[in-house]
Amino acid sequence: MSKSYRIAVIAGDGIGKEVVPQGQRVLEAAGRKYGFDIRWTEYDWNCDYYAKHGRMMPEDGVDQVRGADAIFLGAVGWPTVPDHISTWDLILRLRRELNLFVALRPARLLKGITSPLTGRGAKDIDFVIVRENSEGEYSSAGGILYKDTPDEIVLQESVFSRRATDRIIRYAFDLARTRRSKVSLATKSNGIKIAMPYWDDRFAAIAREYPDVEHNKFHIDILTAHFVNHPDWFDVVVGSNLFGDILSDLGPAVAGSIGIAPSGNIDPTHANPSMFEPVHGSAPDIAGQNIANPIGQIWAAAMMLSHLGEEAAAAAIEKAIETVLGDGGPRTRDLGGNASTDLVGQAIANAVA
Repeated sequence: MSKSYRIAVIAGDGIGKEVVPQGQRVLEAAGRKYGFDIRWTEYDWNCDYYAKHGRMMPEDGVDQVRGADAIFLGAVGWPTVPDHISTWDLILRLRRELNLFVALRPARLLKGITSPLTGRGAKDIDFVIVRENSEGEYSSAGGILYKDTPDEIVLQESVFSRRATDRIIRYAFDLARTRRSKVSLATKSNGIKIAMPYWDDRFAAIAREYPDVEHNKFHIDILTAHFVNHPDWFDVVVGSNLFGDILSDLGPAVAGSIGIAPSGNIDPTHANPSMFEPVHGSAPDIAGQNIANPIGQIWAAAMMLSHLGEEAAAAAIEKAIETVLGDGGPRTRDLGGNASTDLVGQAIANAVA
């Protein structure tokens, strides 16, 4: 094979351990067809690791994966470990120390999927959410004063920098130029007095650099309503860490199921390995039953290949997903079927081959 990619694999917890192997299966099928090899390095970092070592990953864990071409992540979180520990000590640490400042989350109605929105088809639901991934509302600035007294006060600070705000907005405009040339800002400047007017101002300033790209803004509350009532209005939607996170679940729900939704945590400079994962969590309620939908993980695999420059292979995986769904192939119960995780993964791998 002419090319080889080093991929760090963190299956994580719960259904992550079930859907990641299906993503690997499909990636290997794509490699055989399109002439590249994948060298996997598996890492057992998860809540079981935390139970043994008191931490979610080794102290030098970021350095261990820094030399990879990409990171393939399943899901992180389990009831035995508080969410703020599992998330901050693994996912957020990787995102921030590797400078993965773009969270890219497409919402597209795939062939064979029925949207919960009556009368909406594929032409109506095809947008992408660009989430600022490094700061904002997800900061550790703050604390608790007068703890365990009636005067207890909790302070949680949002932190926004011009550098991070500008680069994510500019990324959204650049992305829109490759799509339908429209960017929408998620804001809340009528209620959040300092930070959101700042976002509005930076959005307006950067928009002037892109006279060919249509732009508008919506307050986050009405924006969620518009996702439901007018999904066809949107092409690229950019927002802060919290707003982008919320919209990243609503968008896939509009497109049929959060189980199919992928996500890329991206360093556009390629200085560090980008990380690709499904939007869904570890789903402890169905873990170990082989019924989880692997499509979010498999679509994330396609995003990973696209980021690595394997556009033909990425397109083949996306086509294979729609072939299986659209031609009456196996589907998991969240999509109205009764197929196993393994069966769906194998069907998509066969469609790629």
